Amino acid sequence: MKKNTLTGIAVVAAAALALTSCSAGGAETGGEDAPGGAVPLSIGNFLDVTNWDPANADLGFDGPYLSAVYDALITTDEAGEPQPGIATEWQVSDDFRTVTFDIRTDAEFSDGTPVDADAVVAGLQHLKDGTTASEAYLNVEQIAKVDDDTIEFSLSKRDDTMLYFLGLGRSYLAAPSAIDAGTLSEAPVGSGPYTLSDSSVPGSEYAFDKVEGHWDAGAFPFDPLKITPLSDPTAMLNAMEAEQLNLIYTDKTGADLAEQNDWKVARGLATWAGLNFSDRSGDMGSPLGDVRVRQALNFAFDRQGIHDSIAQGEGFVSTQLFPTGTPGNVESLDAEFPVDLDRAKSLLAEAGYADGFDVAMPMAAPFQPYQAIVEQTLAELGITVTWEETDFMSYMGKAPTYPMYIAVIAMDANPVATVERQISKPQWYNPNPGLANLDGVQEQVDAVFAAEPGDAQLAEIEQLNALVTEQGYNAVFGQNENIFVSTSEFDVKPVIGLMFPTLRQISVGG
Repeated sequence: MKKNTLTGIAVVAAAALALTSCSAGGAETGGEDAPGGAVPLSIGNFLDVTNWDPANADLGFDGPYLSAVYDALITTDEAGEPQPGIATEWQVSDDFRTVTFDIRTDAEFSDGTPVDADAVVAGLQHLKDGTTASEAYLNVEQIAKVDDDTIEFSLSKRDDTMLYFLGLGRSYLAAPSAIDAGTLSEAPVGSGPYTLSDSSVPGSEYAFDKVEGHWDAGAFPFDPLKITPLSDPTAMLNAMEAEQLNLIYTDKTGADLAEQNDWKVARGLATWAGLNFSDRSGDMGSPLGDVRVRQALNFAFDRQGIHDSIAQGEGFVSTQLFPTGTPGNVESLDAEFPVDLDRAKSLLAEAGYADGFDVAMPMAAPFQPYQAIVEQTLAELGITVTWEETDFMSYMGKAPTYPMYIAVIAMDANPVATVERQISKPQWYNPNPGLANLDGVQEQVDAVFAAEPGDAQLAEIEQLNALVTEQGYNAVFGQNENIFVSTSEFDVKPVIGLMFPTLRQISVGG
């Protein structure tokens, strides 16, 4: 997975860390409507924008920043289903190799140039060539103009996740002039409902000027709009209570304060937490190449206890990589590994490790809430852990070089995306999926991608989920939620796959 996964790790773990008190700046929102029916929105986001160039930006917390200044070819709803944007509709050919998009004709970039088919093709080609956005275009051979309001994707093969990734944030369109100038990373030029204000202070507070006459102005009633990156949860709550912010990313503490402050709470599944096994193949020389060892570790952990203590009762106890309540998740699989130390010890003995074994694991501050329970549980099996301390940024690169490590990994609403990102394709956090050492898994992956999209494919995905869960692909402890708190006039709809939803998932409710 791309960098958005990393930010998910930091944030979910941060909820369990000791909080320090400080204050936050920013103009007071007061909770009152601005003139003309506009509503002030001041967002407290956990992280700064990673890059104003959508070709190289993150998906995790960049949603509100990028959706302010850019329109997307297609957008997403809270279920991860693609929705119209600059493309009013699209058609997929019978062989799934051609996708034709009809382009709206009433959009304009902030530099005054039209968002026409030529500009859309240029913007999408820029994304295709990007470092992060390219994940949506891996099977796209060509992006071409058909006529002034129609473009066409030609694919090398069927791609069941392309539209999902485009809607999730991989189709934000930048003006060709800014692409050519190479200035997007610092100065975004899009056709979005806002422009970045000159009064913004990078890294501290971003202000946005509302665009008059935007084609979808009714979906963006926020004025003034400000976004403050603030990684201290207590500072975020202080600013919320002081009415300096009116929508924040928070944790259980913030949710518990909501009722007494008349705030709304929105929750959405975001990540799975547990042990990621990097050595399922056994190539590193660890015992994890033996399915019995992986199963033993799964039987050893008290998932309910972890849920109650570390997750503080938020989210779901689970053994699965597929989000609870979404296609691909099989409820009965969550009972696959009830805590059973005797069974775990028996499996280790069968595998030749009756006395346990030694293993090195990395450790960084955000993962310390899990450290004690992991060390204690493994010790019950005779497994001795040597912790090798590192900083969080180094953890990202080093963790997959260990046989196993504590991980908190972002999930996807789209089940085929879950297959690709969590199981079948090498990722930064899972460079060697080791499918050849898992009984029947590669064959089942092939069956997923060969099946007709819809019910037939979903049935194959559920079978794949059963295979990887039963064989202890990872030791998932549970699935964690993102929590958002807002003042009473706002409704927030979290999106699985985004750590912070876009402005389109924020509305004025009341």
